[in-house]
Amino acid sequence: MTVLARLFALIVVVAAAPALAVVTAAPAMAADADSFAIDRVLGKADAPITIIEYASTTCGHCANFHKTTLPEIKTNWIDTGKAKLIYRDFPTGPAGLSVGASMIAHCSGPDRYFGVLDLIMKNQDKWMRDQNPLDVLKKLVRFAGMTGDDVDACLKRQDLAKDIQDRAQAGAKKYDVESTPSLLINGKLIVGARDYADFDKALKAAK
Repeated sequence: MTVLARLFALIVVVAAAPALAVVTAAPAMAADADSFAIDRVLGKADAPITIIEYASTTCGHCANFHKTTLPEIKTNWIDTGKAKLIYRDFPTGPAGLSVGASMIAHCSGPDRYFGVLDLIMKNQDKWMRDQNPLDVLKKLVRFAGMTGDDVDACLKRQDLAKDIQDRAQAGAKKYDVESTPSLLINGKLIVGARDYADFDKALKAAK
């Protein structure tokens, strides 16, 4: 069995969401469509500007955004308390790898979530191009204190796989998110991995 097949086998797919592929179906909405239990916030919770990032762990443009543009946004807007960022998974192909890597970040815990997500994004070329991507991911997350057994247990969590899928589908329905990366800045949708100047302009306009 290939590693990709192993990932598909480990992720317990709910009946209504075949293969957890790119989002197309109608979502099971949360009680509050703007808030989900699995949301993680980077920055001060009371920051006046809210950035919601819809991205995929297997999206090359998303990885580039995390390597180049997001650090500048973090330094100038998030770390200064002017904005906060909510990251939301929007799985793309290969479906098993995308959802699986997203699940691993969530299973690392709230305090380590963004650190693990950063590792996954910045090392995307390494694990996606390797013949054994799961093994590479396991080695990466050791730095966050996750063991191989932790990762295997994580990938069996049907509840988490469903929560990721439902939240992505809600974004597609409510905000017309169709591709990654897509960012909402105080509700205004910006599509694509633009350079920092574009986001800085949008953030200033949102003040």
